[in-house]
Amino acid sequence: MSKQIKHQWSLGHNYLTGITFGKWLRLLAENNMAISPTYFHRAAFITCASLVNSGFAAIEKLRFERKIQKVNISDPPLFILGHWRSGTTLLHDLLAQDVEQFQFPNTYQVVNPLTFLTTENLMTRLFPGLVPPRRPMDNMALSFQSPQEDEFAPLLMTLKSLYLGTSFPKRTAEYEKYLTFHYAEAREVDEWCDAFVYFCKKLSLQSDRSLLIKSPPHTARVRWLLRMFPDAKFIHIHRDPYRVFQSQRHFFDTAGWYTYLQRPNLETLDDEILQRYVTMYDAYFEDRKLIPDDRFHEIRFDDLEADTVQEIEKTYAALSLDGFPEFKPSLERYVSSLKNYKKNTFHSLDEESRLRVSECWSRSFERWGYDI
Repeated sequence: MSKQIKHQWSLGHNYLTGITFGKWLRLLAENNMAISPTYFHRAAFITCASLVNSGFAAIEKLRFERKIQKVNISDPPLFILGHWRSGTTLLHDLLAQDVEQFQFPNTYQVVNPLTFLTTENLMTRLFPGLVPPRRPMDNMALSFQSPQEDEFAPLLMTLKSLYLGTSFPKRTAEYEKYLTFHYAEAREVDEWCDAFVYFCKKLSLQSDRSLLIKSPPHTARVRWLLRMFPDAKFIHIHRDPYRVFQSQRHFFDTAGWYTYLQRPNLETLDDEILQRYVTMYDAYFEDRKLIPDDRFHEIRFDDLEADTVQEIEKTYAALSLDGFPEFKPSLERYVSSLKNYKKNTFHSLDEESRLRVSECWSRSFERWGYDI
């Protein structure tokens, strides 16, 4: 993995541009104001944005708070689970084509959770360049309107997410507890859950369609998701662990560089990737039994890639989702639009890395039938 500082002067593609000023000061204090000089300009930009965000957040609260509190989320959400780089984004994008049944958070909304009702129409027209047209780690299309993982929203509302360890890698270990919340204090769990429900209510303010939610960290939080939404449905997608490992390495060597506020220690990344996977799936397999079988479906990425429409049809049947015949033409058109998409290609893993992955992630190889 390269030791060169990449995208040093980039200000876009950084979720912290949606933070409010008070939260930003608190985050800086938590990290002892330890911004690497290399990224002073990035911190300055976030500071300016946070001041604007605070003003709009106050306006939004005055305009919408009563309406938000009255929202009742009647239809249970559908959660997409799976480790990073396992195909969760593809699955999210596919299901999001069913606009009659689902609504979903988009890129702008998840990074502006306290202001999007007031600012989305204006800001997405003024600053489209803050989002690159393609995701840096896999070249998938990206825009402010794209379906997006919701992890950033409660992060910005509570400062509780393992993703903060990417911005502030010196405290990665401290932020890791927010992957499962198993070792977090009860008040921290409550605060995060309250923020997540609040964000879902804001999304549902103008539509009662079911929420389609995708966030890899949710794979380790099934118990908390069920506490908030007891009737929720779940899809889990898995992929060849070797491929997941390589792709996750690639993520940190591409997208990670846009969000650093401290110089990362690249020597520890492999260990962190391996351990995070184990932590996630320890929690997932412990909580999987809490989900009734008729509200759970599992997909193999290779099967989804090989026959996309059929796998989505199976998903609808397994979860008793209505409307697939009506949705199928839209799905087929979207699948057809992806024909020229080219996946990342990687060199074969070296033997030492293959051995580490097969040993650390042996349960996944055995459980899902992947070749070691």
